[in-house]
Amino acid sequence: MAYPRLRIPSASRQMIDTFRGYNHNLRIGDGEFYDMKNLTSDDYPVLSTRGQRGLYTVGQPGAPVGLIAKDNLCYVDDGEFVINGNRINMDLNNEPKQLISMGVYVIILPDKKYINTADTTDFGSIEAEFTTQEPVTFSLTRENGSAYTAEYIQGSAPEKPADGAVWIDTSTVPNALKQWSASSGMWVQIASTYVKISSTGIGNAFEQYDGITISGLTGELETDTGDTYEIPELAALEGSAVVWEKSDDYIVIVGMLSATRTIQSSITVSRTMPEMDHVIECGNRLWGCRYGIAANGEVVNEIYSSKLGDFRNWNCKLGISTDSWVGAVGTDGPFTGAISHLGHPLFFKENHLHKVYISSTAAHQLTDTPCRGVQRSCSRSLAIVENVLYYKSQSGICAYDGSLPIEIAQAFGTQQYENAVGGGIGNKYYVSVDDMGGGSHLFVYDTAKGMWHKEDEMRVDAFCPSRGELYAICDGKIVTMLGSGKPETKPVEWLAETGMIGLTTPDMKYVSRLILRLTLPVGSFLRVSAEYDSSGKFVQLFAINGSGTQAFTLPVRPVRCDHMRLRLEGDGPMKLFSITKTIEHGSDVR
Repeated sequence: MAYPRLRIPSASRQMIDTFRGYNHNLRIGDGEFYDMKNLTSDDYPVLSTRGQRGLYTVGQPGAPVGLIAKDNLCYVDDGEFVINGNRINMDLNNEPKQLISMGVYVIILPDKKYINTADTTDFGSIEAEFTTQEPVTFSLTRENGSAYTAEYIQGSAPEKPADGAVWIDTSTVPNALKQWSASSGMWVQIASTYVKISSTGIGNAFEQYDGITISGLTGELETDTGDTYEIPELAALEGSAVVWEKSDDYIVIVGMLSATRTIQSSITVSRTMPEMDHVIECGNRLWGCRYGIAANGEVVNEIYSSKLGDFRNWNCKLGISTDSWVGAVGTDGPFTGAISHLGHPLFFKENHLHKVYISSTAAHQLTDTPCRGVQRSCSRSLAIVENVLYYKSQSGICAYDGSLPIEIAQAFGTQQYENAVGGGIGNKYYVSVDDMGGGSHLFVYDTAKGMWHKEDEMRVDAFCPSRGELYAICDGKIVTMLGSGKPETKPVEWLAETGMIGLTTPDMKYVSRLILRLTLPVGSFLRVSAEYDSSGKFVQLFAINGSGTQAFTLPVRPVRCDHMRLRLEGDGPMKLFSITKTIEHGSDVR
């Protein structure tokens, strides 16, 4: 018995109405694009052009080199700090700046300066130094600077001392200060002794409990009698100390003397900030790291913390919880980035992550996690979006939520990038990168939708989010990525290039027709081109000017071929709703 045969349709249709962004791999999904320019996920699943950017003009920036968000955007321009349009001359250099917020203050590096944004008359240098020009007197005192009067200075115990008598015991090195207690019938050693260093103006630059360094007391010193010789008791005061009390003309430090001494030689008192590769704020402290040669010439591999609430002091050791802190690091290689994330200071190397667990007793703990760290030259790629940290590693862009970083840049294919600068606003991570040929590219990752879009060749030096806007330094200007301020006047140029169409189609099928459903407002322009059989040449199929806001259908008839790539490009706003492919059966030889 003969049965009728079903006729196989000669053509079928496939509709693509969900567009998932950029994917620069050989094989990609139907709704992805091998290359693109100035497209966005804002209207997902519709493909659309990004909005126009703008220019920030408050304060008339000329050549900004640093940005930070306080109550308003602040920046450094031509040696001045600019806030709310007000320019404060701080004698800053024109090198790129790292601006760090700590309370109402902004710390400006590498200049090592600060400014109070609530009182802009309060600014200056983090470091301080004073070299004496007048004679310097050293005397034994109490912590408050009041003098001790020693009735005895000798190596043996005095006989029949009065109650409260003071004895400087010279039989020990260093000498010991003791006081007679009649009630106990014995000499009681005074645990802490202090030296008052007096010279005109010596205390002006310092505050109580500053950590300082004293130099100039070793070697031969000229005394007030004109003689020159070494004084071991004064040489013992050389080095680090804490200012326990001060006035304009004296400071008090921990130390011991057997007699008051005056010298004509100059000494230098300084408060310094370590040389650091990267600096951040966390827990009301500044934190920094250094790999290499320190200011004193030593080779270091360390992480530093300032005194609690005091960015000026990095060498304050009082034995209390607010002390500054130094921790040695065991991993090799330079630090490549630092950021505060989820309440922890994080310090990266290319293959390691060091996390500091802050202790209220100053017993901070430092951990090391071997993982994909920040790539060299990409320290500015670190940015936090929706509590997740994003950055550029050697292999690609990584996301870190506090456990282990994972790579999210598979869409970049085999293309390698460097010199990444990142910033976040809303649920988007912006990253500007350089390719190995020197070209620049701006990518945007939509963290909510998990997709990348490529914008243009914008080279960004710094990003800064503030009050719902993302600001960027580009070509000596402050650009607003979301369009506030003075808007762009030039229409946005855009491009969308598909992957290979037809390579995965069996049975000699081919695409006979494409239908594009889109909107193209008046003033916009669209060109459609196709590349056939990997020829390397795109052939224009047609071009059209925008005619209104209503969606319309655009039929495209490509040349019959084995495979093809479609390119849409133009300028001005555009929204692509769908691409419909008509696929027909071909012969064995097509």
